[in-house]
Amino acid sequence: MAGMSDRLPELPLDAFRKEDGGDDSDFYVPARLVTHIDEAATRALTAYYRANLPAGGVILDLMSSWVSHLPPEVPFTEVIGQGMNAEELRANPRLSRRFVQDLNRNPVLPLEADSCDAALCCVGIQYLQHPVEVLAEVLRILRPGAPLIVSFSNRCFPTKAVAIWRSLDARGHASLVHLYLERAGFRNIRVEVLRNGSESDPLIAVTGRR
Repeated sequence: MAGMSDRLPELPLDAFRKEDGGDDSDFYVPARLVTHIDEAATRALTAYYRANLPAGGVILDLMSSWVSHLPPEVPFTEVIGQGMNAEELRANPRLSRRFVQDLNRNPVLPLEADSCDAALCCVGIQYLQHPVEVLAEVLRILRPGAPLIVSFSNRCFPTKAVAIWRSLDARGHASLVHLYLERAGFRNIRVEVLRNGSESDPLIAVTGRR
């Protein structure tokens, strides 16, 4: 698969190596019905979604779980969840459609071009071994002008996070995700600190538009 050598040539050759090289599907067999950011960070993310997601739109929740942090009062035509654990996806009340797919094995999304009004990726970007390919697929399925919001904190499953993510601090993570979006073809990319970590989990959102 074309990857860092084609689209991210400035990164080290082992940038996307993982400490645990075993099958990701095996790792995600147990359902983890927990949140990976604390309540204050969750509230900040929900507020950001409220301000940036189109009410009534079709939303893709990439690398989803049992909760999507969407504003409860905002209606959406459809919320499509992709994840690694079927039980977690079934437990998510906001999802109207869901599918299990290992994006490290197959980055091609089973969705039509120009079919979504926004896409989300919450605390999952650190696990992608072909991030540009996956985000280029997200770009394909978004309608013109639609946003992709990638949010992340300082938490992760370290054995499954890629090497370059583990080597960087928060500022480096933001720059790396900005680079991913840029190489995938997104425009008007901005980085926003939603929580600085002084009183809660840190939370950063990187948003780009098709």
